Amino acid sequence: MSYKERQIVSEELTPETPEATEAEPVKQRKNGLYPGISDELAESMKSGWADTTLHGLEPIAQAEHTAARRAALSARFPGERLVVPAGNLKTRSNDTEYAFRPSTEYAYLTGDRTQDGVLVLEPTGAGHDATVYLLPRSDRANGEFWLDGQGELWVGRRSSLGEAEQLLGIPAKDVRELPAALTEATGPVRNVRGHDAGIEAALTDKVTAERDEELRVFLSEARVVKDAFEIAELKKACDATARGFEDVVKVLDKAEATSERYIEGTFFLRARVDGNDIGYGSICAAGAHATTLHWVRNDGAVRAGDLLLLDAGVETDELYTADVTRTLPINGSFTPLQRKIYDAVYEAQEAGIAAVKPGAAFRDFHDAAQRVLAEKLVEWGLLGDLSVEKVLELGLQRRWTLHGTGHMLGMDVHDCAAARTESYVDGILEPGVCLTVEPGLYFQADDLTVPEEYRGIGVRIEDDILVTEDGNRNLSDTLPRRSDEVEAWMARLKG
Repeated sequence: MSYKERQIVSEELTPETPEATEAEPVKQRKNGLYPGISDELAESMKSGWADTTLHGLEPIAQAEHTAARRAALSARFPGERLVVPAGNLKTRSNDTEYAFRPSTEYAYLTGDRTQDGVLVLEPTGAGHDATVYLLPRSDRANGEFWLDGQGELWVGRRSSLGEAEQLLGIPAKDVRELPAALTEATGPVRNVRGHDAGIEAALTDKVTAERDEELRVFLSEARVVKDAFEIAELKKACDATARGFEDVVKVLDKAEATSERYIEGTFFLRARVDGNDIGYGSICAAGAHATTLHWVRNDGAVRAGDLLLLDAGVETDELYTADVTRTLPINGSFTPLQRKIYDAVYEAQEAGIAAVKPGAAFRDFHDAAQRVLAEKLVEWGLLGDLSVEKVLELGLQRRWTLHGTGHMLGMDVHDCAAARTESYVDGILEPGVCLTVEPGLYFQADDLTVPEEYRGIGVRIEDDILVTEDGNRNLSDTLPRRSDEVEAWMARLKG
């Protein structure tokens, strides 16, 4: 149940009031506060608090960019009411919740990151008037701030509506008034679904799945080309991620004494210190675990002589994430076979990155990388006497390459996921697009079609590539990629 759906217990509640023991909407038991309170305590909690109003606030850094994004949205859907919720807290277990992250669409259009917020664009003759509906400061007069489990006494101060207006550059109203207003609203409405059940209930008879999907698709495609603010955030995320990889290399000896979780925890510390969080579940895959694409259990052994495939990214405070992979020799030096496989993947990545440029098809970098990997597999005799062209025609290399060579990157690690095929995988690259280039080779531990010495080796190299006016820019190039550079880098950090 979201905060705005809760009711607030009156300060008149006393131990003798029957309703006090049934005050479930106020999460009193969560914090050990019993519903029976004396009149004296309730009265005491009303007063004696200093004024903490903030004055002279400056707009957030991306306010001008969010305004431009809202203007583009307004132009696409003239005459229609547009509703974009942030989402609500989600229960983890009993009375504890997961850490909150707003919906990407809401954060993209407002820059706000608080729970229960809703952006509404009301149609006008000249476009739309934007209003952000938020939770106001906790009410001290009725005890809300200390009697409710999400009151400010328990979870911290919220911005007032006036402060939010200054920060976001959008008029702000009390979100608890919104469901009733939406219920009474007339005219065409579109809503971003899946984030706020209360808002969806208020709009049940006013929206259609098809129209709402058009809104979601538009907002996904709007993020394909990044603006200057977004590019700076992605670079910031990559730089922080590079520092996280350095942190990991420095503690590989401790990871050997424990498990992959030491690596996971080390990177997570950097993500929380330099950003908001990790952008996705870190893959800290040592040894044969590197052949499992989404190995996030991270509970395996870390052994000298094996490879570590580390796929991780820092999410900035503005919710833009990096997505970087390096495959590292745990003892600092590749074996000859590890180097051969690593260098093949590096060569494939080089070909893929070279294919990223304005005017190129999105699929070009994948095709370029796959061709190199197919050539290597044929050269190594793993595909009999088939030609490279035949291997590619039949897709036989995919037994060991497994996945696509990259994806869009931004506020979501797999950004723009709702975009139409013609705007994404069948689209044309243009300046401002940011994507990953991440070829890999994975020889499963039980794969009898390859020589035994190959089995259990997995290698992926991944970088975040920005399309520029004249080519591309590797945003994550702070980290070395060539095998000899990786060894020299690790030696410096361990030394």
